[in-house]
Amino acid sequence: MKKLLDQITEEVMKAFAASGYEEEYGKVTLSNRPDLCEYQCNGSMAAAKKYHCAPIQIASKVVEELEKSAIFEEALAVNPGFINLKVSASFVQSYLQAMLQDERLGCDKTEKPKTMIVDYGGPNVAKPLHVGHLRSAIIGESVKRLGRFVGHQMIGDIHLGDWGLQMGLIITELKHRKPELPYFDESFGGEYPKEAPFTISELEEIYPTASARSKEDEAYKNEAMEATYLVQHGHRGYQAVLQHILNVSVADLKKNYASLKVEFDLWKGESDAQPYIPDLVEMLKEKGFAYESEGALVVDVKEDTDTKEVPPCMILKSDGASLYTTTDLATIVERMKLYHPDDIIYVVDKRQEMHFVQVFRCARKTGLVDSETGLKFLGFGTMNGKDGKPFKTREGGVMRLEHLIADIDEEMYRKIVDNSEAEIPEEEARETAQTVGLSAVKYGDLSNQASKDYVFDVERFTSFEGNTGPYILYTIVRIKSILNKYRELGLDPESGIIRAPENETQKSLMLRLARFNGAVWNAFEELAPHKLCAYIYELANAFNKFYHETKILSEEDEEIRSGLVAVLVLTKRVLETCIEILGFEAPERM
Repeated sequence: MKKLLDQITEEVMKAFAASGYEEEYGKVTLSNRPDLCEYQCNGSMAAAKKYHCAPIQIASKVVEELEKSAIFEEALAVNPGFINLKVSASFVQSYLQAMLQDERLGCDKTEKPKTMIVDYGGPNVAKPLHVGHLRSAIIGESVKRLGRFVGHQMIGDIHLGDWGLQMGLIITELKHRKPELPYFDESFGGEYPKEAPFTISELEEIYPTASARSKEDEAYKNEAMEATYLVQHGHRGYQAVLQHILNVSVADLKKNYASLKVEFDLWKGESDAQPYIPDLVEMLKEKGFAYESEGALVVDVKEDTDTKEVPPCMILKSDGASLYTTTDLATIVERMKLYHPDDIIYVVDKRQEMHFVQVFRCARKTGLVDSETGLKFLGFGTMNGKDGKPFKTREGGVMRLEHLIADIDEEMYRKIVDNSEAEIPEEEARETAQTVGLSAVKYGDLSNQASKDYVFDVERFTSFEGNTGPYILYTIVRIKSILNKYRELGLDPESGIIRAPENETQKSLMLRLARFNGAVWNAFEELAPHKLCAYIYELANAFNKFYHETKILSEEDEEIRSGLVAVLVLTKRVLETCIEILGFEAPERM
């Protein structure tokens, strides 16, 4: 189905053309004065310059044409040349009925599907997830789901931090603690144990212990650096330990991400890109892109139009070691070879923007990507506490993600038990609290523009009122309750036909429902999940106003009642589709 706004715009463009003006002036927008009209066209102002006449004359002529259209209930020319529009009740009714009958609610898939890789997550192995990992996971997952809904092939890649000194530190500490393990016996030729020599909790303690010791003990640090070199150059025993580290870490990460309803298609890490580095470096040298600067190997990426300094992209340090830039470039090589994506979207802390400017420019300049391949940086801001500083525990440390989620679930459980009119069994209340708690976390994050810092306020995010996840879910649960009562009357809510709105409250809700496909496409095209959040908040508000002002189940005329119920069915489907895209779901009751 065409977007509602596109249909309205096409009709106004036709009216401009029929009046003797270029149709491009007929662009329509949502009204910025909803007290006066629903849509507006300001094109007469621009057209007046070309046609050398007063804007109001053009507007009046166009309005004469629009009065012939069945789409509009009212079209007014207003000084100095605005065209104010109200769509007809019959047009809204037919549009919504078509949405109701379409399993995709009128939102067509793209005619040109692309392959897109979304790089998000980015945790380091052997370390627990903390609140700093929250935004990448939540935003990246919603971008991936948005792309899938509109018909693109979206590939989510976690891009693990599984390379470098941290691996050498863990191996060294393990060797000091358990020197008898076969991984450290150079003469051992048999098969290594399948069982890891540590649990995830032990692994999470080993790394910070090793890291702290390396800062005080030079010999220990040198030993760790040697272990890093050996594991990266194929030491059999150390490679086996590395595999254990990855297996134990990934199993734990999958469990934690699953609690956030975040799923990755690829569990690749920096280590997967390493085999591509030697050929990459050789190519950069051979083709004259890379040169030595103070012993390091670099590629110039500055451009004449730069207003601030863009340093060269460093490929190798003076000691020959690779860097994040090297790994990211090699990862691009791997992705182009294995998946040939049309776009790669990086969901990363906005403070890394310069790093990605360098990487993207280097990839383009050196031909690692095709000229039409999109490289997009979606930088996100910081999640702060009420003090405006990065979110911490009461003790001042970085909070583990699972502890934050547990705290939210507990707060939601308390509120559900306190607010429930009927007694809910504890198991159901706990399960509901987890579902609603996830909406609080995800919606609380996603309703903010990604690039902006925001305050993570547990009290506000878990509220059943205002612009929150629980408020959206409460609206859905309210609709479910009405539909269940309708079924108890022996009636089928799915069998109704949407009727034309009878008042402004009904029309306001129906117009917002009709904007669904425009809202989804706009959110995807701008990689802006917060725009979808804004849409469903407006829709929930419009529904709740409709609910309070409309007799639904008590309506005596069955035809009117079934038509109202059909609007409820559509509202529920639209809201549920949107929250599924955002990455959470609604319970049966709250």
